[in-house]
Amino acid sequence: MTRILSSLCLLGCLTIPIFANAQGAGSALTGQDTVGYRIPQSAVPFLNFTPDARSAGIGDAGVATSPDANSLYWNPSKLVFAKQDQGVALSYTPWLRNIADDMYFTYLSGYKKVGRNQVIGLSLLYFDMGTIDFTTILGQPAGSFNSKEYAVTASYSRRLAQNFSMGVNLKYINSNLSGNYSVNGMSLKPASTAAVDISAYYHNEVRDDVTGQGYRWAFGGIISNIGGKVSYGTPERSPLPTNFKIGTALTLYTDKYNKFNFALDLNKLMVPTPPVYQTVNGVPVINPTTGQYTIVQGKDPNRSTFQSIFGSFADAPGGFSEELKEINIATGIEYWYNDLFAARLGYYNEAKSKGDRKFATAGLGIRLQQKYGIDFAYLIPVRQGNPLAQTFRISLIIDINKKARSAEVDDSDDNDNQE
Repeated sequence: MTRILSSLCLLGCLTIPIFANAQGAGSALTGQDTVGYRIPQSAVPFLNFTPDARSAGIGDAGVATSPDANSLYWNPSKLVFAKQDQGVALSYTPWLRNIADDMYFTYLSGYKKVGRNQVIGLSLLYFDMGTIDFTTILGQPAGSFNSKEYAVTASYSRRLAQNFSMGVNLKYINSNLSGNYSVNGMSLKPASTAAVDISAYYHNEVRDDVTGQGYRWAFGGIISNIGGKVSYGTPERSPLPTNFKIGTALTLYTDKYNKFNFALDLNKLMVPTPPVYQTVNGVPVINPTTGQYTIVQGKDPNRSTFQSIFGSFADAPGGFSEELKEINIATGIEYWYNDLFAARLGYYNEAKSKGDRKFATAGLGIRLQQKYGIDFAYLIPVRQGNPLAQTFRISLIIDINKKARSAEVDDSDDNDNQE
């Protein structure tokens, strides 16, 4: 099964929506259904995999939750308000365990404060897709290759006001699915490109110093993976999975030792929605003038990067109602006792016609000596046969310096380090 799955990866089909609705995905091309299962597709989908166990435990939400080293992925702006001066996190996830036994992805990230109002960070996201066994047309062995993808990210964040910050990630992406394997005389090559993330974060808090009771609220947003299209040595170029997320988080402090975090993220993939093509007897009709398939509903998906990004809010053949279906919901609740023990529950929802990823999540977290931490998360699919079943994540966190003052308490030094 690993070899079969890896071959699907090679063809650009390694996306969860395709596994969920393999038959429906073709309806946009055949025009059989005006609503259809039109699932937006992109290259290197691993860039949007949830890498850490804490966010995985609360339904894949994390844009506005409290900061830690994994914030480089979710929203680097948050790191300005971290209580620690610097931190490191390492996460590991066996991928699609019910289908393959040699696929996994791992995430290593770290950050360091530069003064009170600035943070720099670095991360590596690595996805190992296992080994492909190549064969000739006659079925004879023709070698093998270990498919892998990775993204290296450098991050910078800055506080712009007492409770507001912004951040930017610069990343290099490499996707090597087949080495230099040749198909029909065409040599496939690794794909690589650069991309940028832009994020923002706001938070505030009202809390009684005596009883410990109070509230904390936060809002965040990030547009990730803004970059050029990639090619694997063929004329076809595919867009990056540019992603728009906004989120909010509310913390309820019941006393000095107990608190509840409620998180909600909304996610929209900013890539073209497949249109509906004209067909005759089930065969797509080619326009003799353009040489392209004739579109009867929707827009041409072969657009430039920025046309694809901004046009993704109004290109669905089904109109506004279909655009709403492309917004995924991630939500969860997290309980902490004395910042030492955490329990988490969450839920993720995606429209059936857009991939049908629906699952619940659960997780636990422990902090030791206010320096070391471990988080664990487990995914519980809503329907049987979900390839994500039995997915678990584990994360290790190290807070290297707990003595540094956070930006939250530096109200008297708002102008420090601004030059």
